[in-house]
Amino acid sequence: MSGNPTPPQPPAARKNAYDEFGTATRNLPPVAPVAVAIVLVAVVVAILVYVNRAKPAAQASIDGVYFSQPAGMPSPMILIAVTLRNTSDKTLYIKNISAAVVTDQGNQSDTAAAARDYERYLTAYPDLQGHGRPLEVEMKIPPGAVQQGTVLISPSVTKEQFDARKDTTVTIEPYDQRLLDLHEKSPAAK
Repeated sequence: MSGNPTPPQPPAARKNAYDEFGTATRNLPPVAPVAVAIVLVAVVVAILVYVNRAKPAAQASIDGVYFSQPAGMPSPMILIAVTLRNTSDKTLYIKNISAAVVTDQGNQSDTAAAARDYERYLTAYPDLQGHGRPLEVEMKIPPGAVQQGTVLISPSVTKEQFDARKDTTVTIEPYDQRLLDLHEKSPAAK
């Protein structure tokens, strides 16, 4: 044995005692698995949104717009012929119907006349007869069925304003569904 024993070595000095608590490599998971998980969650959410998207309850169109103001009548009546097709798998119930004529003077809107009043109105405005039955509030349209009807309104427009109209709209509000907004382009745009 030799006379000079080796002294014990001091423990290795640490760079910083707090490194293990404050670095991203120690506290965060690896980037690749996290990125894959985020992409998978995004794909699942996109599929769910696409499958559960709002589907239109119906398709509809304006088939014709007719104006009448016989001599001696203070206000005109406008009859709008509409075709409504239920494209959903549930019965469509109509809650409310309104229509408007857009002119240079603005939007002239009115709620559709009640079906029970049609006979009286068509007697007073004979030019509007023969375009079909009224589209009624509370009407039921079975799945896949097509319903044709008319909407009768009395906005404050003259014959000249009606002829120069920019748009005619019909808004059908079904129960538990989105509004159906139908538009007719002006005669000049056709």
